Amino acid sequence: MAEIGRLLMYEASRDWLPMVTGEIQSPMGVASVEFIDPREPVAVIPILRAGLALAEHASSILPATKTYHLGISRDEETLQPTIYLNKLPDTFPEGSRVFVVDPMLATGGTIVASLQLIKERGVENQQIKVISAVAAPPALQKLSEKFPGLHVYTGIIDPTVNDKGSGLGDAGDRSFGT
Repeated sequence: MAEIGRLLMYEASRDWLPMVTGEIQSPMGVASVEFIDPREPVAVIPILRAGLALAEHASSILPATKTYHLGISRDEETLQPTIYLNKLPDTFPEGSRVFVVDPMLATGGTIVASLQLIKERGVENQQIKVISAVAAPPALQKLSEKFPGLHVYTGIIDPTVNDKGSGLGDAGDRSFGT
């Protein structure tokens, strides 16, 4: 899960984050380099708890980020999301780029609730990238309708969601062996 998260975050950030050029001293001499501008605000928001596994290597790709945690559980009967932890700032700094990390997008309830909270804090759709290991059509449809211009980076699209609103099972349980 951590490795696929690292690869997806790299792809999502590749042509999106502001870059600067500079020089570094290497053992072989001075080298010109291009790197992500550390002055620009970048946030990673794993949706607890499963998002922690997918975001584990985020700092190896994006070393100058802030990580905010958002805990959302889903009622297994109604499939509705419930927020149990919100460590988002009241407002994000102007121009912030935000990566929302949720391994499984099935019905879309959790990711939609997450994005609504982020948007209430001043972040536009084009400033957000969603990182997931698996996404299903119901979630992708909801995201397309409610958040035009939003980009989702996923490892694979699961063609079906069962009557319990999931496909491959609970990502948190699978990641943490519970």
